[in-house]
Amino acid sequence: MAVDVILGLQWGDEGKGKIVDYLANKYDMVCRFQGGPNAGHTLVIDGKKHVLHTIPSGIFRREITNVIGNGVVIDPTTLVKEINGLNDAGILMSNLYVAKKAHLILPTHRYIDAASEAAKGKEKIGSTLKGIGPTYMDKTGRNGLRFGDIHSPNFLEKYNQLKEKHLGLLKLYPALDFNLEEEESKWMDSINHLRKLNCVDGEYFINNAIKEGKKVLAEGAQGSMLDIDFGTYPYVTSSNTVTSGVCNGLGIAPSNIGEVIGITKAYCTRVGGGPFPTELFNEEGEELRKIGHEFGATTGRPRRCGWIDIPQLLYTIMINGVTQIALTKLDVLNSFEEVKVAKQYAIDGSQTQQLPFDLCDEEVKPIYSSYKGWNEELDSSNDFNKLPDLAKSYIAELEILLGVKISMISTGPEREKLILN
Repeated sequence: MAVDVILGLQWGDEGKGKIVDYLANKYDMVCRFQGGPNAGHTLVIDGKKHVLHTIPSGIFRREITNVIGNGVVIDPTTLVKEINGLNDAGILMSNLYVAKKAHLILPTHRYIDAASEAAKGKEKIGSTLKGIGPTYMDKTGRNGLRFGDIHSPNFLEKYNQLKEKHLGLLKLYPALDFNLEEEESKWMDSINHLRKLNCVDGEYFINNAIKEGKKVLAEGAQGSMLDIDFGTYPYVTSSNTVTSGVCNGLGIAPSNIGEVIGITKAYCTRVGGGPFPTELFNEEGEELRKIGHEFGATTGRPRRCGWIDIPQLLYTIMINGVTQIALTKLDVLNSFEEVKVAKQYAIDGSQTQQLPFDLCDEEVKPIYSSYKGWNEELDSSNDFNKLPDLAKSYIAELEILLGVKISMISTGPEREKLILN
């Protein structure tokens, strides 16, 4: 059986959680393959809002096995808080498994993250200050502490060794207000809770499921434009958010990859710093933010908003090998008299659909085409044919421009507001 992949095609916040939740009942296992608690997947189920930061979005289906893969970095305090919130909502953790090789975020990782960002002044990357980057740095520097280590008899020795290294590094930064003793106490309490979770050799656990004919869905966190290699560097996250990251993040072979479902909004958003070619600084941008409730699920930061960007999407479709697209938040465009699509870039007097080496260094002017808006509420019947003709035309135009079938259309945050095309 192949492992299907679902991931974001923009800068994150595309609505991946809802699509994973919808698709999950077609799978036996949902696996998160990268990222940390800087990501937030928001789902609305039976009128109740749930925000996931580390746990896979299949957790709401009791019959499905959920795996936090080795490519994920875990903050024990955040994870325990998330587990407690789900338990309060009647969601049990018996079907949650954690790969032993997933790395742990220490309190001092968050301390370093905050100190490093503060030292940058106006050149801030826009870090969520969750300690993600420093944790991945220790991973690649071969200094990290892993989830499986919490069951080791010399766990405290390993922890203290890494903490002392961090305290030495912090001497290089300006002083920062951070209550390490308090944070460390909460962290150690959380470690005791996490020892009760199902801890597995993730690569064997997942590959054995594949051999048994189980259907597996791999879930990404941040969008493709935040990939450490292929995103808008240096304004990126610290892991591989694209399809190739599934292999490293779960321990599976490339030949096991099946469908790649890319998620894109009907417009575009970005949180934090970095280039954003179609960003709107006018009333249209404010309207998109207001109607779309565009504020970060983890940080609450307002998202930058703009029209959909075809060159950017063609790039991430190519990098990921996308086989089908889920288009989300189409309903946000309901009240617009005119909807725009950036079909090309103008760079140095030439038109292109190719992203430059460094978007930070190039003056990119999007070339837009305008379409008449449908200016009406969308039908709630989940019938594609009942969409306004102008909305159907917009979707058809996107399919032509992107060269990939739009197989799902989300018309609201609720689980049931999804049209299969």
